[in-house]
Amino acid sequence: MQNQEIIKIIENLKGRRGYEEKKATKLGFTSLYAYFEDKISKEKQAIEDQKKELQEVKTQTELKSKEKKSCNCC
Repeated sequence: MQNQEIIKIIENLKGRRGYEEKKATKLGFTSLYAYFEDKISKEKQAIEDQKKELQEVKTQTELKSKEKKSCNCC
């Protein structure tokens, strides 16, 4: 099953197609489709990692703010 998003990207390369094909073969991909499939999956993984990191930071700041509020002297 081919991803329509990748097919549209390849169709819209126009003048950059040769450059992208050379880059894909240099990186060891058998086709331009496989190259873009890998590229998109890496971008999605990076976005997920950023979301996880942001969630961890939010959790840590919430814990710090709760620790500060738990003081009975203020």
